[in-house]
Amino acid sequence: MFIRLRTLRFAFAAITLITVSYLLMPVPVRAQGDLVGDVRAQLSQNSFSAAESELNSYKAQHGATPEYLEALSWMARGAAATSQWDKATGYATETRTLCEQQLTKRKLDAEPHLPLALGAAYEVLAQSLDAKGEHAKALSLLRSALTRYGNTSIQARLKKNLNLLVLVGQPAPPLQEAQYLGPKPPTLASLKGSAVLLFFWAHWCVDCKAEVPVIVRLRQEFSRDGLVVIGPTQLYGYAAQGADATAAAERAYIESVRNRYYASLQDMPVPLSKQNFDAYGASTTPTLVVLNRAGQVEMYHPGALSYGELRAALEKAVAH
Repeated sequence: MFIRLRTLRFAFAAITLITVSYLLMPVPVRAQGDLVGDVRAQLSQNSFSAAESELNSYKAQHGATPEYLEALSWMARGAAATSQWDKATGYATETRTLCEQQLTKRKLDAEPHLPLALGAAYEVLAQSLDAKGEHAKALSLLRSALTRYGNTSIQARLKKNLNLLVLVGQPAPPLQEAQYLGPKPPTLASLKGSAVLLFFWAHWCVDCKAEVPVIVRLRQEFSRDGLVVIGPTQLYGYAAQGADATAAAERAYIESVRNRYYASLQDMPVPLSKQNFDAYGASTTPTLVVLNRAGQVEMYHPGALSYGELRAALEKAVAH
């Protein structure tokens, strides 16, 4: 029971940290009338009343547009970040209800705001249930959402939140390895007996590049223990500066990024598959997953980690 409670507390802390980190991210320079940016800016100052005023003014003029719904979902995230769970549930429930009304007349991925809003609504609702001790209801909510929206862009986000609650202690999902960069990736089944670090990264991800020195240092320190590092990535449909790219052109661009920013990890196998990101819910990059010698997930963490945090997880994995 103690191990289970400790695991749940770690999962909950990871979810909360992700929410807080979103709020602390610098808000881009906003064009006039950027509702989402304005609401985020108000929330970063903990000004819920000002953010609500902005939302109410926009809604009176434009109605509950997809942009409004994304901004409303930030209210839910802001409340969750400060553990105001009743308020977070209220905002998230309203966001979900209004999103579902929109879905009666349009597809979820017809534009970018609606999937961001709905994904955030489910994320906060699950966080809130888990925070209130209703773990089974949080799992049921996310699994139901995956059944309904498993073929949409929010699949990985839903899976991420589900994995935060259940994946630690479970056998690691296998990786698709047919397409890859660098050395041919070994199967995870063949690596039982060794600790494994899965480093999910993206060619556009600044935090991924910043994590490289940490991983290189730890790989060297744990070399005698046989630590294996695998770096899954995927195609996103664009390359430098967000320009649309064919699969071949993007693959070539990823190679150029590897050569420039990941030179110290050139011998790291890089499976190239969206299926891996879906299976592990890697909607956040980097996502760091540590497997112990038995092939079980020792740690699942969306987002970057410090040297000390990642080292502690690897020490546990090597010991098991």
